Amino acid sequence: MVDLTTSYLGLALENPLVPSSSPLTGSLDNARRLEDSGAGAIIMPSLFEEEILAEQERLDRFLDGQAIGHGEADSFRPLPAHYRSREEAYLETLQSLKSSLSIPVLASLNGVTPGGWLDHAKDLEEAGADALELNVYYLAGDPDETSEQVEQRYVDIAAALNIHVNIPFAMKLSPQLTAPIALMERLRAAGADGVSLFNRFYQPDIDLESLDVVPRLALSEADEALLRIRWAALMFERVDCDIAVTGGFHTAADVLKALLAGADVVHLCSLLLREGPQALGDLRSQLLQLLEEREYDSVAQLKGSLSQRRSPDPAAYARANYLSVLQNYRSPAGVHS
Repeated sequence: MVDLTTSYLGLALENPLVPSSSPLTGSLDNARRLEDSGAGAIIMPSLFEEEILAEQERLDRFLDGQAIGHGEADSFRPLPAHYRSREEAYLETLQSLKSSLSIPVLASLNGVTPGGWLDHAKDLEEAGADALELNVYYLAGDPDETSEQVEQRYVDIAAALNIHVNIPFAMKLSPQLTAPIALMERLRAAGADGVSLFNRFYQPDIDLESLDVVPRLALSEADEALLRIRWAALMFERVDCDIAVTGGFHTAADVLKALLAGADVVHLCSLLLREGPQALGDLRSQLLQLLEEREYDSVAQLKGSLSQRRSPDPAAYARANYLSVLQNYRSPAGVHS
């Protein structure tokens, strides 16, 4: 039997298949189904800094408004009965998952300011999170902000968090960074235990009828996995941190390629949203079959064996591959080039 065990952020996992942050992982019933299907760990939906701030502003307006026309209410502004904040509800869900599941549970924080991380990360640790994933969902749209400042934001958050929490954490990065490997070395030096490659920025659309800018959710496609696989291969054994890949992983072949490139775990989202938690069990079975057919004994044996450092053709991951693709392209029959 092939040994699928791996490790990520210091956690021993039975296999590298990890459902990532999504509505599925925020439900105890679905989390149990994911565990039963063979998930190595789960990552909870993100706790958004902006959502917490907006909730606090609404609550402040509500409480302040109670005193209008009622002077005696200035010193008596009770919260509504049974009121639970977004963070309180999140912590309760985390505690419920930890008490019900035997696999590791990672909490996810999504924010843009150091204060937003520090205010909540300690609470997540105390509620029982085995590790944290920090999703710095940041769009650098300010023309006065330099690439150095953008990258320093990541490093500052990692350094501050490293001081305040004792559980491991990973930084979920954007694919639009200038020099990812150099940044990862700085993040590791600041205390980050791992990186997740890469964040998927959901793009707004323009409604031509209403002329409104509207949100548009597009689930990942398989081709997106190639970018993650390439960077995992480039980073393996160059940066001393764990590597997760996320975005576009739909088949066992996709997962195997990521492991060969050097990933420690593969995060799953769109596949599970499309097909449900049972798809994870099917994927695990297919992965086992692929490894047995290729006579691999374990994930540890194959991990990184086709990274750039170990590949028989290291240039295939670099610019030489770009030239080869262009030179070898042939137009379809009947198309004149």
